[in-house]
Amino acid sequence: MDKVSLTALISAYSRAYHAKHDTPKIFDDFLAGQMLTEEEFTNLGRNLALALPFFDPESAASCPDQERALALVMRAQSTSITISRARYTEDSLETAVKQGVQQYVILGAGMDTFAFRRPEMARQLRVFEVDHPATQALKRHRLAELGWEHPEQLHFVPVDFTKESLVAALKHSSYESHTASFFSWLGVTYYLSRDVVFDMLRSIAGIAPAGSAIVFDYLDTDAFVPERAAVRVKRMQEAVRRSGEPMQTGFDPSTLAADLARIGLRLQENLSPAEIQDRYFQGRTDGYRAFEHVHFAWAVVE
Repeated sequence: MDKVSLTALISAYSRAYHAKHDTPKIFDDFLAGQMLTEEEFTNLGRNLALALPFFDPESAASCPDQERALALVMRAQSTSITISRARYTEDSLETAVKQGVQQYVILGAGMDTFAFRRPEMARQLRVFEVDHPATQALKRHRLAELGWEHPEQLHFVPVDFTKESLVAALKHSSYESHTASFFSWLGVTYYLSRDVVFDMLRSIAGIAPAGSAIVFDYLDTDAFVPERAAVRVKRMQEAVRRSGEPMQTGFDPSTLAADLARIGLRLQENLSPAEIQDRYFQGRTDGYRAFEHVHFAWAVVE
């Protein structure tokens, strides 16, 4: 498949929307909006607003205009996942850098802006953006159009995972397998089989030295049990199923530590939705709240 990832564009839009419209900010990606053309930004906003009757039919009945519809969709739906997991990842990365990590590998980087937005931290790292060639080509084209200077520590690693493994791709890059590294893998595990998820985690444990880390998000198994799943999780699952990208896999938070230990990873932190709510959404009155069934995991290579 050579199409640019729509998910990557929607994620950039969500980060940009939050940075522009919300206070206080959970994650301030003040550059995200520049990664989209004016036409893309307008079209994404219009299409998301039109989705309100699906995501929140009760509110849609009395919604006065597109601007209000868009605000309701953004604050009630998956934007809260996007901004809180990005914040958690970069908070964790800051800690890891203080502990000696020198490489940052962003899997499925999309329109990530870290290397330009956080130059003070990026200068301490070698940053590797790993993504599908088509999405990465668009990203590089945008950077060229913007005229942003390419940081010398930023490296692009195009990978089509249907044809090449992560290990092979990194070995063909300037990634150093003996240097402590931090991997982020966000918004992906939901869409893969359990075996594929653990194969990827096993690959990371194999290519990175002890003390390296990975942060990833996941759905718990209750999300896939209709009588236990929260309403907005069911609606999110139905939306992506209709788009041709069905969610496949959830994990049991109570057994994740043992599952990871079998492939050489120690679970350092495993945030529940309630813990994510306390850390990032406490006291907000604008509709943002932690997403039910979504957990953040931080694992360390043994």
